[in-house]
Amino acid sequence: MRVISRKALRDAEQKHGDLAGVLDVWYKIAKKAKWSCLNDIRATWRDTDEVGGVTIFNVKGNKYRLLARVNYKSQLIFIRSVLTHAEYDKEDWRK
Repeated sequence: MRVISRKALRDAEQKHGDLAGVLDVWYKIAKKAKWSCLNDIRATWRDTDEVGGVTIFNVKGNKYRLLARVNYKSQLIFIRSVLTHAEYDKEDWRK
């Protein structure tokens, strides 16, 4: 998969110091993956859901949510945002 953009991951790591390294691990896994459906993702990253076309990866023990649009056909992942659990629960991201 090709991940667009790694900058969003770096920005999240700078904003939330406890994410240091965690998003790098996610990036390395995603970059090597050849996912064709949500079940493929779950085989690699168990705590993943899909809501309204947005793939939600639970990271750091469910403390954060990485939101992305995954295009299986073109093998692209578009990072939308990385949110804390509290930010995610506000559901502003659905707009």
